[in-house]
Amino acid sequence: MSREASPVAPEPARTSEPARPGLRRRVADRVVAAVVISGMELIRRMPDAPLWWLGNAAGNIEYRVTRSRRDEARRNLRRVTEWMAANSVGDEKYRRAANDPRALEAIVRSAFRHHAHYYIELARAPRFDWNYLEKRLVIDNPDAVNAALAERRALILVGLHFGTIELPGFLALNRIGQVVAPMESLRNERVQAYMRRTRGVIGVRILTIEEAGLELLTVLRRNEPIGIIADRDLTGGGLPVEFFGAKTKIPAGPALLATETGAPAYVCGVRRVGPGRYRGVLWPVPTPGGASRRERSRSMAREEALLFERVIADAPDQWLAVFHPIWPDLELARTTGEAG
Repeated sequence: MSREASPVAPEPARTSEPARPGLRRRVADRVVAAVVISGMELIRRMPDAPLWWLGNAAGNIEYRVTRSRRDEARRNLRRVTEWMAANSVGDEKYRRAANDPRALEAIVRSAFRHHAHYYIELARAPRFDWNYLEKRLVIDNPDAVNAALAERRALILVGLHFGTIELPGFLALNRIGQVVAPMESLRNERVQAYMRRTRGVIGVRILTIEEAGLELLTVLRRNEPIGIIADRDLTGGGLPVEFFGAKTKIPAGPALLATETGAPAYVCGVRRVGPGRYRGVLWPVPTPGGASRRERSRSMAREEALLFERVIADAPDQWLAVFHPIWPDLELARTTGEAG
């Protein structure tokens, strides 16, 4: 709200409070929340098979009507598949996309379908208990998972905007108890409260971004586990890395927390392999080298990026970050091209 001229001096306590939304905004938020929460409750109760079809249909529609997101995904996926081809990494259908525009476009379209499936799974998160996971989730490297989650202790689960984002955390809490994780605040407070409530029932304690910095450090010092999604630098204050052959930044949080507390970190990801079927991996982040805290943090960030590549290469069309700017050079080329 903009400040208006007043014949009297404003009261400091009042000017520091956030402005209350107007009546129209409050009514609209209530309606949106009712629709969203009712829809999520309906999706949570439906069987897997029709939801798989629904997700594919919704993704295909989004692909057709959102040109800017389609272009962004194509740029980013081209870079990933070119790196995969150059390094002989991953499935041939992805490597072929490096030189075949039709194969690349098929992967772009698939990314939109997976984007829709993510939101369906978000609604169905309360179903992700141990019985559900045991029937549907296959771990590619069970020895690494068993070693990491053998006991409740301070550790950092580093996730990505990839596949079924929340499943690694739910797997962890079924093995070692409650996990604390930050969540980006939603504009609609009722939807935000619903999300926090459903995850609280499962056992994930959600923090706001504002709470996260100090509280995550406190949790680790209590010898308890945390989870962080850390493949996109949203603030611009991340650590520099080479990622799929080009320079960018990733969030500094995991590296700084690990360096400060000595807690081990693990990169994890779960991908879809069919209706209600998943495969997951978890890799320990090597102990960072370096004489100073800064050097150790940068070393760990580089190791994280290498493991992110390893997770994403299994299914690059399930990496939801492709819908957003990732590499500065690609964004510069895009804006320069538009300017010209």
